[in-house]
Amino acid sequence: MKDEPIMACAEENPDEKPKCNPFGTRFLTDDTKVFEHNAWDDVEWSPEQQEEAQRIVQGQKSMKVDEEKAMRLLSTPADQWDAFYAHNENRFFKDRNWLLKEFPELNVEDESNLQKEKIEILEVGCGVGNTTFPLLQVNNSSSRLMLHSCDYAPNAIRVLKSQDAYDPEKMNAFVWDITQPASQEAPNVGSLDYIVCIYVLSAIHPDNIKNALKNLVRLLKPGGSLLLKDYGRYDLTQLRFKKDRLIDGNLYCRGDGTLVYFFDMEELETLLAEHGLQKKVMHVDRRLIVNRAKQVKMYRQWIQGKFLKSC
Repeated sequence: MKDEPIMACAEENPDEKPKCNPFGTRFLTDDTKVFEHNAWDDVEWSPEQQEEAQRIVQGQKSMKVDEEKAMRLLSTPADQWDAFYAHNENRFFKDRNWLLKEFPELNVEDESNLQKEKIEILEVGCGVGNTTFPLLQVNNSSSRLMLHSCDYAPNAIRVLKSQDAYDPEKMNAFVWDITQPASQEAPNVGSLDYIVCIYVLSAIHPDNIKNALKNLVRLLKPGGSLLLKDYGRYDLTQLRFKKDRLIDGNLYCRGDGTLVYFFDMEELETLLAEHGLQKKVMHVDRRLIVNRAKQVKMYRQWIQGKFLKSC
């Protein structure tokens, strides 16, 4: 694949919020109506909720993973995911059919792409294709798309490439640990229009995230975009962890041994800026999920962002 012509940088608009999200835009203005719907958007926490979350996380520090287990998990993070996909194949995750609502530029026919002769997208941490195949389907009629997909779990790539929908004319799936230099199968330096990172950086040890970002940013065109969604600090997932899950700081292990880190928005923005990525959009998606049958409230926090590579 040849490098594409350099694009001009888009105008930065840091105050813009995502155009949409999977649940639409529903705001809770009357607490007595909280159980009338399954989800509410941009629900601000009270000071008491914030203090309770901090108390829970502080309490987790007395129940950390033992040092030997932590060292084992940290030394072979790809092995845990590889074992996960070997066991689950393509039966665990659902397809992310909400992608174009949050990231409409991934549609080849979006107005931001109309002047481009070719569009190259890299999905990082592709797993078995729950982002890859929905993107291919929505853009299947376009001859301008080249979709790259990488994961550091060989079993994930094996499952993805074995599926009938895999089209080697439009797709390039390969194994790559993004904390290491790019493999020969990776797209060319400076060739990508978009990099999609959904729950990817949180699966990497914080000490290795800088290497990962450096390697990814090299592949973006000037003016190309990194599209991000990941776990925010004090998300329900973090607060639910019990004994033997906290490794250190805000880094945890799940029951299957895979790692997950919970970001503060300013921390993540600083990391991205250090690697030449300018904020276009960044938003903490504070979602209140409601189990109406059981009258239970569940508070989720994700960080969404769009970042441009400096010209």
